[in-house]
Amino acid sequence: MSDITPAKAQALKERIARLKIDLRLVDEQFVRGSGNGGQKINKTSNAVLLRYAPLGLVVRCQRERKRSVNRFLALRELVDEIEVKISPETSERAAEAARQRKKKARAHARAKSKLEPPTC
Repeated sequence: MSDITPAKAQALKERIARLKIDLRLVDEQFVRGSGNGGQKINKTSNAVLLRYAPLGLVVRCQRERKRSVNRFLALRELVDEIEVKISPETSERAAEAARQRKKKARAHARAKSKLEPPTC
């Protein structure tokens, strides 16, 4: 049984098609992971390294134990970064970053107004 649902895989394929990404330009490499994990990490190359030369992007993923899941997650991360570069107005990731910036700015303004002495 696959850990990646067909709906998620299809959604990723649609994003790749919409952004006109040529997957032949993606260089894929499997490398040994690092960090905790002991024998599993030391003996298997389940970390995925993707390079997209046209934009100079590199993504490395080692979140899961399975190579296939890491491969999917790395590709999704790469597509996110490509979308931010070539189409920031449609990028969910860029929109989320803008929401976070706006939220922090509001919090900063609120905190600043509390610190200022009242004017008479």
